[in-house]
Amino acid sequence: MKALSLPLPTEPLHGQIRFAKLQRPARLLFGTPLNAALTLLFGALLVVTVPPMLRWLVIDAVLFDPNPSACRAASGACWSFVYAKSGQLLFGIYPFDERWRPAIVCLLILALLGWSVRPASWAPRLLALWLAALAPIFWLMGGGFGLPEVPTSSWGGLPVTLILTVVAIGVAFPAGILLALARRSTMPAIRIGAVVLIESVRGLPLLSILFVASIMMPLFLPEALLPDKFVRALVALTIFAAAYLAEVIRGGLQAIPKGQYEAAAALGLPFWRTQYLVLLPQAIRVAIPALANTIIVMIKNTSLVLVVGLFDLISSAKAALADPEWPSPAAETFLFIGAIFFALSFSFARFADFLERRGPAGH
Repeated sequence: MKALSLPLPTEPLHGQIRFAKLQRPARLLFGTPLNAALTLLFGALLVVTVPPMLRWLVIDAVLFDPNPSACRAASGACWSFVYAKSGQLLFGIYPFDERWRPAIVCLLILALLGWSVRPASWAPRLLALWLAALAPIFWLMGGGFGLPEVPTSSWGGLPVTLILTVVAIGVAFPAGILLALARRSTMPAIRIGAVVLIESVRGLPLLSILFVASIMMPLFLPEALLPDKFVRALVALTIFAAAYLAEVIRGGLQAIPKGQYEAAAALGLPFWRTQYLVLLPQAIRVAIPALANTIIVMIKNTSLVLVVGLFDLISSAKAALADPEWPSPAAETFLFIGAIFFALSFSFARFADFLERRGPAGH
């Protein structure tokens, strides 16, 4: 028998495929009159805006000149101010000779966050690792046991933002789960208590809760029982985040089909095992986009602690801009601060996308 052979693609066919691939972007950009008009419009906007922006940001900018007069004479950005004030921008009014301590704290928290996003590290020991890391973090920041003591009123900058974000969200997430389950409880006292707490917090702006924690609490508690201002702000952020996360998780629980509840009951699973093994994994998987949005909002809400006298990144930037020797380049300074917040928020958003792609919606 004669062996059958399939014809191999010829070079002209390959050329046609490559030509079709080259034509695809052209069809997307100019395939219709509307697409062509939008392409030309955005192209004109880029031509008008990008060259002046590049000149201001890079070409005419003052990069590392320590002389403030160089910024006054330049027509571009004054990045030398950000470079010269980087220690104050990142660490606020923390004592200059002790700034190595908040630097280590920032590196430790960022390293733990990088370790935590690895699927191989998702085990109960990860929680133990974070709990064990809190002790050296607060020891390095506050001092004692061989280090000079630094009160929380002198903390500032990036360490404050990272500590508030990690601790508030880390405590608020399990608290939000408990509040969501309590709001769905069949016991009236538990359900009403959860509803009152959640709706009270959601009905108030975060600023008012921070003011209550910072200004009103000293009026009702004796000084011996009054927590530190940093602790009060941390508790306020945690309660606020827990109330919002509770509603997000409750929405995820409501999206689970009723058959999942019935199947768990048919297997004889008790309440907590049903929640832990069957319902909560599915609810959290469904609610990942809303959870990520709420957590990103909370990352940026840490900047509001400046109203109660804590020096976060924005407070540190305002203090640095008050130096009369420099021309107060506010745009460059807040671009630097915004880049830090963008890096934190964008990184978490990409992690949430990874969680969404990790398995199918029903897995």
